[in-house]
Amino acid sequence: MDQAKYDRLLERAKRTIDLFTFDEFIRFWAKDRPEIIALDGDDLSLTYGELEDATARVASALLALGLKKGDRVSWFGKNATTYFTLFFGAARAGIVMTPVGWRLAEPEAAFIIDNAEAKVLFLGDGFEACANTLGKRPGLIACYTAEETRKVMKETPRAEFEPSGPNDAVLQLYTSGTTGNPKGAVLSNANLFALRKAGVDNPHPYTLMDEDEAILVAMPCAHIGGTGLGVMSLAAGLPGVVLSEFEPTRVFDAVVNRGVTRFFIVPAALALLLQHPDCAKTDFSRLRYILYGASPIPLELLRQCIAMFGADFIQAYGMTETTGTICTLPPEDHSVEGNQRMRSAGKPLPGVEVMIRGQDGQAMPVGAIGEIVTRSSNNMLGYWKLPEATASTMDADGWIATGDVGYMDEDGYVYMYDRAKDMIITGGENVYPAEVESGIYGHPDVLEVAVIGVPDAKWGEAVKAICVPKPGHTIDPDSIIGWARERLAGFKVPKSVDTIEALPRNPSGKILRRELRAPYWAGYDRQVN
Repeated sequence: MDQAKYDRLLERAKRTIDLFTFDEFIRFWAKDRPEIIALDGDDLSLTYGELEDATARVASALLALGLKKGDRVSWFGKNATTYFTLFFGAARAGIVMTPVGWRLAEPEAAFIIDNAEAKVLFLGDGFEACANTLGKRPGLIACYTAEETRKVMKETPRAEFEPSGPNDAVLQLYTSGTTGNPKGAVLSNANLFALRKAGVDNPHPYTLMDEDEAILVAMPCAHIGGTGLGVMSLAAGLPGVVLSEFEPTRVFDAVVNRGVTRFFIVPAALALLLQHPDCAKTDFSRLRYILYGASPIPLELLRQCIAMFGADFIQAYGMTETTGTICTLPPEDHSVEGNQRMRSAGKPLPGVEVMIRGQDGQAMPVGAIGEIVTRSSNNMLGYWKLPEATASTMDADGWIATGDVGYMDEDGYVYMYDRAKDMIITGGENVYPAEVESGIYGHPDVLEVAVIGVPDAKWGEAVKAICVPKPGHTIDPDSIIGWARERLAGFKVPKSVDTIEALPRNPSGKILRRELRAPYWAGYDRQVN
């Protein structure tokens, strides 16, 4: 990027540097660019002028129902302009949106609606039948189908309302819940917008967005990787192209025909794009940036994607409790040849502190392994009505424990080994599955691999690799073990290899290791040995 363009984009970003709430952003862009598309979804498209009016009517309708600042509403459906209009409108008045993953079983969805104490349930297109089930939850005062909601957005009389402030809650996202019930992470206006100020004070070129860009929203809106991209487009005053769900051909179409220049995607979905027969025939020349994250990505897969898409790649590392990204690995640290930094999660964003903390609570030296903790304006307000869980995750000084194990190098790059709870202890040695998986990935027969610990009479736990073969290939366990032995320390090499058709994942793309482990630990009181 030449200096003149950089300066121009920086000046554009600085125009909104002191805005910290949905109400402020929506009013600003409605005045600045009323005819520019704000949201272009499968259900409807709205300009920024239309978005301001529709969100004001949403806020007015909720207040007319008797809701007040701090009350919760829920959405059960796929991604849609209708959802984002509801979310933005509720947020303008300080009413908290709780999106519910549409793939959840009804009891799981009911738990979230009940736990959030939602007053109103909004249903997406195709979910009308849920009005007679989820729509009858005891705490609800109203339930609207998508068609009824769009009528509210058009016909409700506008009324004056007090806008929410920077520290008011506006979004409640439920964690993946791989163990026990999911927890509601409560996020404020400032959580979603305040870090932009530090970013503009010390900008990276890839964070500056031009007038001709558009952002794709393809990940589920019940996760920060979905809703967060809609917030990103609003903050930048750009069109958000909203796909109801991820589907490779529709992603290709959005890039070629709907102006998309950047998107966020999880590695599992990135692999689906790469493997699709239309991928090699698609013109990706308009695409500028692909952000990826939510789970580790093997180096070999990343190399293949860089070669295919031609766009600049940015790794994003974060979690729901940190309102998404806290570290990025920028394009300049990626290469098709590979390098050491591509194995990292990148460096903390401007305004974000990251520390590697030891068991004594103190910072670990460079290169030493400990738990990754972080502090910034991105850190959640807390877990909804779970003070003990909040206190165990976020300390009095504002540090959030990510639950990830890793280290930091001398240049400030953060290297993540794995979730602490997934660590395998074999013969007294700690083994992190992600490290073993990276050692196996690249084997000519392996499409995907997950590593778990299984009971072993001698070592306590033994390392097992579970492999998904490439189409038309078969897995030879001896070949996998031999491949790994050339690349890993002996105690990290899998003792056994199984084959599976597909790895189980939750809606955010994370491998469900507990589900993989369960058959091997049947009859044991706990899944450690």
